[in-house]
Amino acid sequence: MVKLVLLHRADSIYEDEPDVVYDFPRQYLKSVQDGVGDWIVYYEPVKAGPRGYFAVAKISRVIPKPGVDGRFLAVIDPGSFLPFDREVPRLVEGRPLESALSKPDGSPAVGGVVQSAVRSLPDAEFASIVNLGLPPELEQIEATRYDPQVAELAEGAQPFERPVLERLTRRPYRDVAFRRKVRDAYGYRCAMSGLMLRNGGGRPEVQAAHIRPVENQGSDSVRNGLALSGTLHWMFDRGLISVADDCATILVSHNKVPKDVVGRLLPSDGRLVRPVDSRNAPHPENLRWHRENVFGRSLQGEATPWA
Repeated sequence: MVKLVLLHRADSIYEDEPDVVYDFPRQYLKSVQDGVGDWIVYYEPVKAGPRGYFAVAKISRVIPKPGVDGRFLAVIDPGSFLPFDREVPRLVEGRPLESALSKPDGSPAVGGVVQSAVRSLPDAEFASIVNLGLPPELEQIEATRYDPQVAELAEGAQPFERPVLERLTRRPYRDVAFRRKVRDAYGYRCAMSGLMLRNGGGRPEVQAAHIRPVENQGSDSVRNGLALSGTLHWMFDRGLISVADDCATILVSHNKVPKDVVGRLLPSDGRLVRPVDSRNAPHPENLRWHRENVFGRSLQGEATPWA
């Protein structure tokens, strides 16, 4: 097994879904097969946009792309994809983070492997890139973000330094990373009510909901998330509300949700608020899964917030 850097660009002829599959030509087959079972870092090339290194994932297997000769799909382990909390630049202090992209003097190389869509990545360089994009102290950063008292108590305390791979598979850490990215994607505004509420300390009163739960093979991609207020998050998870196949119209289970509750919680136009960056919009397949598997199911006697 070997760790890899995979180039991704949204305008490519290759139909990548970074949290689902990576589409690539035969010339990279051997390299990608060598990476099965190991971790990869996604990278956006200069001509495609400003992001640089932007996410990690693990390849579970490689299959031929159905109906397309000479193309293959690296299938991503759905529990592995995680966007970086902060995108990592291509160069740090003028030097590439990958030794393969450097000249002997440390300056950036040109041509050759620089243009390769699949590159091997030494473990130490993988760890360096991940630590920049997903800091070891991310949980502490979030915990002290809005609460000065907690920050004072934490002053001088050192976060436990977990190994990179342990951190990438640890659910509490992933939940913090997911929550930060989803709330930021929606500008801390509830995607269904449209409200942006903060408590007295400035903490946003909006949560991050998985559209397709992790336990049902849902990923931690922002495209599998919605920023929702506490009550609407509860309703979404229990199938009282969903999103139509136009990816914009809010659906309500009217036989379970009183009309006056709908009027208080949802906007009159019944439209979903879109994220600031369209690339973070909910994926249609995730919304379809929610409609078909969660929406309209029985509450089985569970008390409602408005009862």
